[in-house]
Amino acid sequence: MLKNEKILLTGATGTLGKMIACALAPYNELWGLARYSGSASLRVAQELGMRPVAIDLERPSFDQLPGDFTYLLHFAHTRRGADAFPESIQVNAVGPGLLMQHCRAVKAALIVSSSAVYTPPQDVWHPLNERDPTGGAFAPWAPTSPVSKVSLEATARLAAEAFGIRTTIARLNATYGSGRGMSGGGMPIADMEAVAKGEPVRTFADPYPHSPIHFDDMIDHIEPLLAAASVPATTVNWCGDEVVTQRQWCELAGSLSTRTPKLIVGHVPGAPCGNIADATLRRSITGPCKRQFTESFTALYAAFVSEQSATEPG
Repeated sequence: MLKNEKILLTGATGTLGKMIACALAPYNELWGLARYSGSASLRVAQELGMRPVAIDLERPSFDQLPGDFTYLLHFAHTRRGADAFPESIQVNAVGPGLLMQHCRAVKAALIVSSSAVYTPPQDVWHPLNERDPTGGAFAPWAPTSPVSKVSLEATARLAAEAFGIRTTIARLNATYGSGRGMSGGGMPIADMEAVAKGEPVRTFADPYPHSPIHFDDMIDHIEPLLAAASVPATTVNWCGDEVVTQRQWCELAGSLSTRTPKLIVGHVPGAPCGNIADATLRRSITGPCKRQFTESFTALYAAFVSEQSATEPG
């Protein structure tokens, strides 16, 4: 765990940002960069122990931001519709590049990209490695995401070499952990809740394999990923060690809730039908993940049931 460092965390109001803050703020001087469009998000950041700084990466001004951070953790991103490609590239690629220029004195930067950059392989069971083709994917849930993440990686690689910033670019796979719904616990937990409530799960493919990674494993990986940073930038899949299909976790949710999962498949041309990442390089950096999917998912289901019981009237 990082300690006694001055860290800048972007995307501080997002699910992953708040999770990172909970782990790092007690031991470090943690600054949280976000737009802070409402007083509630500002208050949450302060309660988590961050020093909030309001910056919009679409139109960034760093006049109020120190330049003496020891580490940069960049999690911020925007997901927009098909009418906002220029704005998305500005937020997801140009803004972070300017931020890296401002923070060029850091010991290292962790720039979070996505496995959405990969061109979907013909074989959905092919574990995508860091040298596989990128740029050919379509994400119906966020049309601007793949191209803006590819742009982010190019910008980060340029900034690493232009400013001498040791950098790791981490391509994040499906995440899951404590939290509620798609915006809280990640895709597996959103599906778990839907199955438990007897609601259908809409998907682009079946069985739809992933390499999900637990929030707590992500915390464990931050320091070694920063230690692996280099110039030119290190690019690595940030994923779990197990392959789990969406159908498998829905069926597990069904067995736990005694409900039959209902998957409704609506494939969209160009959308990926699989999301398996090769974890070989990541394991060489971080070691194996400590959380096993079935055990962790079962514990998260128990927490969900407990929370539901606590909120029921009477």
